Amino acid sequence: MSERESLNSQLEHLQMRYVGTGHSDISKYEFLTNQHRDTYSSYVGHNSLLSLFAIAENESMGRVRFNLLHKMIQPCGPSPASKDKKDVLQTIALLLKKGKEVIFI
Repeated sequence: MSERESLNSQLEHLQMRYVGTGHSDISKYEFLTNQHRDTYSSYVGHNSLLSLFAIAENESMGRVRFNLLHKMIQPCGPSPASKDKKDVLQTIALLLKKGKEVIFI
């Protein structure tokens, strides 16, 4: 039993220390975003990979590095939560435009 508790405590310690290791409440979007960012940062950090991509894309290493860093901002696109919020706000605006009463709980 103590072996299992030790393993769980080590896992909890890793999850607190490193953001990308995930936890039980992490969404698929957050997990994939962390994975893509880790991959892009690895590409930027290893000059041999960066030069390989630069040759394949026929771009300078600086341009490839810039593009990879730019992709790290939103590697998987906007979050699904922001899309849901946008849809709710559009629905509320439409209801208000029609003169309907909107009650917030």
